[in-house]
Amino acid sequence: MPKTIRYTLLSLRDLAISVGPFALLGITLLVLAYWWLDPNPPKRVTLATGPAQSAYEEFGKRYAKLLAQEGITVTLLPSQGSADNLQLLRNGQADLGFVQGGTSEVEPADEDKLESLGSLFVEPVWLFYREGAVAKSAGTRTSVGASLDALTQLQGLRVNTGTAGSGIPNLMMRLLASNKVELSSLSISGLEQTPATMALLEGKLDAIVFASAPESLMVQMLLQTPGIKLMNFPQSEAYSRRFAFLSPVVLPRGVVDLAANIPPQDVHLVAPTTALINHKGTHPALLQLFVQAGKQIHGGAGWFRRARDFPNLSNNELPIAAEAERSIKDDKPFLQRYLPFWVANLVDRMWLVMGIILAVMLPLTRIIPPLYAFRVRSRIFRWYGQLREIENRIESSRDNATQNTLLEELNRLEHRAEKISVPLSYTDELYALRGNIQLVRKKLQRPNLTPASPATTGLL
Repeated sequence: MPKTIRYTLLSLRDLAISVGPFALLGITLLVLAYWWLDPNPPKRVTLATGPAQSAYEEFGKRYAKLLAQEGITVTLLPSQGSADNLQLLRNGQADLGFVQGGTSEVEPADEDKLESLGSLFVEPVWLFYREGAVAKSAGTRTSVGASLDALTQLQGLRVNTGTAGSGIPNLMMRLLASNKVELSSLSISGLEQTPATMALLEGKLDAIVFASAPESLMVQMLLQTPGIKLMNFPQSEAYSRRFAFLSPVVLPRGVVDLAANIPPQDVHLVAPTTALINHKGTHPALLQLFVQAGKQIHGGAGWFRRARDFPNLSNNELPIAAEAERSIKDDKPFLQRYLPFWVANLVDRMWLVMGIILAVMLPLTRIIPPLYAFRVRSRIFRWYGQLREIENRIESSRDNATQNTLLEELNRLEHRAEKISVPLSYTDELYALRGNIQLVRKKLQRPNLTPASPATTGLL
């Protein structure tokens, strides 16, 4: 190996050994900070959705597809609906879930365990009915014809309000009670959405009620089915004033099918807002990803919204998660635009800690240069102690045996000094050691240090 490279490597080795304790301290602090902050999220998360063919199920698939691009597997947990999702969140079976406002009573304890990632969309109350069943109805409803525009007109009809887990039964009970409709005047059933739709089409039911986003395949189908009509809520504004979780919305004329003019006129509806609820134990980075995905999925224009109306922070029955508040108001973080999510997230969540560690470590780095110099020079200076000891023994020694012993020790010291390796910038001190060894050697070999003769000492 060329001498220049050998001396360079020697300097680097000494520098690495000098820096080592500080590097170890810095790494230890980073590891502790990583353990404390837990910046990278788990790779799997559970999302409670809804019944088969529901809008919740469809949205769940979209979230799963978007998060899969970031390496996160979203397990979709089917349920009966909103109320069921809230219960799954309460008992920890789901990390996140779609929950509709007003369909289940929010308990005080929920605020300690659950929080909202914002409102995603409105879910109108769709009350579809068979036009023929209304036309044949008797009593006080004969003058109304084949149209329904008040909940009081449901009396005497066979109405399906859905399963208890969907949340719509609780909502309908509140709406019927506000209209002073006796439940005994209705024939109420609790079929799931798909069987209820089939029963409606077969004439076994007169009306079905469910709350869903217009993206639901069931809604799309029923709106275009001959003989099936959608109930108009002309008092939608009054409902919104009576119930804070309801909003008045309008299904515009022709929005379903412009060519066929479906619906043939504006339809007034009432709509609770659906939010994405998360368990407070869910990792913040996952919440950020879900909010970003929500902006892509729900941010466009639709039947009941303008572009970028959702997600928003309005109409939430639970506290808003801090991560959601930041992510809804701001664009995607700068680093995530150019780096993989896990790298950008790691830097984003660790930068403050890394800055603190650097602020602590920088003053300590001032110790490194003198520590490096001490380490290199100690290889030379440690031999001065042995050299000084030899020199002191020269002064007190007069016999040949001792002189020869000292000379041998000095030779061994010189031999060792010749093998000392130091960076080139410290060779002057190495040569100084060798020069001082020669000075002691000359002192050892001076004539006046030879043993005294009997004549000179007066001894016979």
